[in-house]
Order: sequence, then C-alpha cells, then structure tokens
Amino acid sequence: MPAKCIMIQGTSSNVGKSLLVTGLCRLLYRRGLRVAPFKSQNMALNSYVTADGFEIGRAQGIQAEAAGIKATAELNPILLKPKENMTAQVIVMGRPYDDMSARSYRDDFVPRALEIVKDALWKLRSDYQVIVIEGAGSPAEVNLRERDIANMEIALLAEAPVLLVADIDRGGAFASLIGTMELLAPRERALVSGFIINKFRGDLGLLKPGLDFLEKRTGLPVLGVVPFIKDHGIEEEDSVALMDREEKKGIEGLLDIAVIRVPYISNYTDFAPLEAEADVKLRYTDRPAKLGTPDAIILPGTKNTTADLHFLYSSGLADHILKLHAGGVPVVGICGGFQMLGEELSDPEGIESRNLAGTRGLGLLPFSTVFDSRKITRQVRAKVSLHSAWGEMAGLELEGYEIRYGRSRMLKDLPSIVVLAGGEEELIGAVSPGGNVFGTYLHDLFYNDLFRRRWLNALRARRGLPPLPEGESSLNMRQRREESYDRLASVLSEHLDLERLYQLIGIEKEM
Repeated sequence: MPAKCIMIQGTSSNVGKSLLVTGLCRLLYRRGLRVAPFKSQNMALNSYVTADGFEIGRAQGIQAEAAGIKATAELNPILLKPKENMTAQVIVMGRPYDDMSARSYRDDFVPRALEIVKDALWKLRSDYQVIVIEGAGSPAEVNLRERDIANMEIALLAEAPVLLVADIDRGGAFASLIGTMELLAPRERALVSGFIINKFRGDLGLLKPGLDFLEKRTGLPVLGVVPFIKDHGIEEEDSVALMDREEKKGIEGLLDIAVIRVPYISNYTDFAPLEAEADVKLRYTDRPAKLGTPDAIILPGTKNTTADLHFLYSSGLADHILKLHAGGVPVVGICGGFQMLGEELSDPEGIESRNLAGTRGLGLLPFSTVFDSRKITRQVRAKVSLHSAWGEMAGLELEGYEIRYGRSRMLKDLPSIVVLAGGEEELIGAVSPGGNVFGTYLHDLFYNDLFRRRWLNALRARRGLPPLPEGESSLNMRQRREESYDRLASVLSEHLDLERLYQLIGIEKEM
C-alpha cells in the first residue's frame, strides 16, 4: 500500500514550514513509523550532500535525520540555487542540470519537471509508511499558480490533506490565512483540512476569539498554536534567517568571530556549532565599518566565488580584511571562501561568470584555483597532515562534505588538509606556516568537536584567556542536534491536536 501523506503549506515564505516538517518527522519516527520528508522543488543556497554524493536542499537532509533515515535525492528532486543576473542553477535528482533564467525555467522546464517529481514521490511512497510533504512559498501566488509544482499540484498528486501555516509573530496571521483561502481555486480549497498558528508569544486566552472567528469563517479547525521557539538548535533553510540573528552579550571572555556576509553566501549552517558555543559571539557583517577588530574573520561558502570576491574589493572589505590580517587577526575560508584566500581564480569555461575569465584572490595563501564543469559533491573523511605547523591540529581526522566547482593547486609546499579516500591523498585545504590563515573545501568542519575546541582555545590563548576543556566536557554538536529534534517533537506533541492530526494522515490514534 502506498504511504499516507500529509502536506504543510504556508501563507508565505519563512512561516516555519521546514521546522514543522522536521518536528513532525521526529514525532512520527518516535511512534515507530517509517517516515520520510519530501519537497518537490526547493530554492535555497544551503544544501546537503547525501551519503551517495547527491545534492539536495539542506532542510530535507535535516528532516531525514529527524526521521531517522538516510537522505536520498528523491526527498528533493528539484533544487534551485540562485546565481547572478536572475539565473539559477537547476539541480535535478541531485545532479546539476543547467543554469536557467526564471522565465526559461518556468516556460521550458516546469512542464517536464512534474514527471520527475511524480517518479520521486512514488518511489518514496513505495518505501515508507508516511510522507510529510513541505510546500514552498505560498499556494496563493496567482501570477505563478499555472506553473506551481511545489504546492497544490503536489497535494492533488499525493491526495494529501493540507495544513496551512501562518506566522503570527510577523502580524496579520488571520488575514493571511483567510486571504489565502479566498485566492485558492475550489478544488484546492477542498484540500485544506486545517490551520496551524506558528511562532506565538503571549496569552493563549487573548488569542482564542481570533481562533474561534477563523474556524467559524472557514469551517475548518485550528489544529494547534505552536509557540515561538527560541534557540531551537535546528539549522535554518536559507540566508533570510540571518536577518533575525541575535548576538550574545555580556559574557566575560567572549570570543568575537565575524563571518563576512557576501551576497551569494551559502551553507552558512557551517557556523552553527560556533554559534552554540558559550564563549563565542558569532556575527555576520557586510560593511567595513561594522567589522571592527574581531578575534577571527571567516569567509563563508558562496554560490558565486568570483562575484563575491569582487564584492569584497568594491565594498572595501578586502582591504580591511588584509589590514586586520597584517595586524595578526586570523582569517579562515570555507569552500568559496577558501578559494578567495588564494592568489588567482581562473574561469575559462564561464562556470561561475560569463563575464570574468580571471580574478585576483586575496593572496593570503599560495595557491591558484581553476573552475571546470565538474561539480564535486561528496561526503568525506579528511585529516590534517602530520607535518603541520598547526600545533595540536596535526594528525586530527575530520568529517564533512564538499559541494564545489574548481580545483586548487598549491604553489608552495604548506601544511595541508587532505582527503582520506582509497589510500590516496587529495588536497582540500591549506594552512599558513604560523597557522594564522587556513582554508578548506570541507563543509561542516566545525561540527568536529575536538577541532572546533582546539581552534577556539588557540583564539583564547591569543587573548590571554585560559583554555576550555576538551572531550566529554565540551559541546557535542551531533548529540545536541538529536536532542533538538526530540525537543521540537515534544513541543509539537504538546501544542498540536494529535488525535486530529493522526486522523487526517490516516494512522491509528497513539496509545
């Protein structure tokens, strides 16, 4: 029998759909059900590499972890990664397909995409008992509805009841829910089985008249009011969440780490472990005047290294970073940020930019990078070379993943980070002789707890602060993530009408 389905749609982007799907996946997994997430089409610069080397939306990878399954390309058959000039790279079933303009994608590709989506969804429904489907944006975008393959078309395809979610924290929740219902076609409206009010702060008694009005006006139930969950510990889907970041203040000995917020920043989830550390204040900035004199500067991953490198030069950030480095401030580069640290970037095939064949790097490490058409996506194990001048880092084994175009070639022999694969060592990072500059293609680097603590302790030593303990007494990020999934599931079980929810899905009431 094909899996039962339930779909979470929203009145707009950023209402909390991804988080709710994550929590529902863990909730159903804790009931002993084989559950999988699904999002037909995702637009995000935070992506995830599956164990077999396919690229999907980061949110679906996280949701798979919450569901206790290995992520596969079927969870997110189409991923759009915005690039420059109103184009996006289209990833189909985990592999690059083409770069397309919005109009070309809509007119030429979408008619074919539905079959790809159908095949992926059917495969999942054959393998699991419940599929929790996530919509994208809003189903009521009347200008896009004709070619929308992420919302009601998918609900119709899966015969899935829809729960419509509104973010009450931003205001206008009741108007957005009723307005969305009014704009839906009759057959779409019939699929909506209830509402969820998300991100609520305050007295539920004061909200009740609004809930009563909503139910009377629409004839549909409110299945729950989910509270605003601060510091939920689950990675956000895309960079829009950076706008809501709050900085920690008032902790003695706090390390100030600045991440440069380049226009095409991607996979900034790399820095969630730093944000979780009690002795770190992590902040994002895109202006020299706001950079100050941090304890370390990080250049993050990017969907367009050359365009973002030009942004650093045109904004004055490049000069400011180089001056701070000359004054002793450590500089770190991850993936595209690593490529920026080199001396030169060459793009003869126009992989990143059709207008820039070559770009001068920051020159902080002696290597060059050449972009070619092969995209590398893989989970990897790596190690810091034993001859490293990086002190206690030498010989450390690391885990992470790569998503990149381009290969880098060292122009001088330096301490390095190398991949462990089939007995061969491939360069994926480098360290300056004094350890003050390092870069790597390895995403999730800071999820390696011992590496992260030793690097932070080195920053503390520069400030004359004592080291913090390693090992069991330090922060375990992978355990913390599992605890976050369980905590989210517990919140949903307390604030959702589970009996109605299970009825809608078509599973037995929990005993």
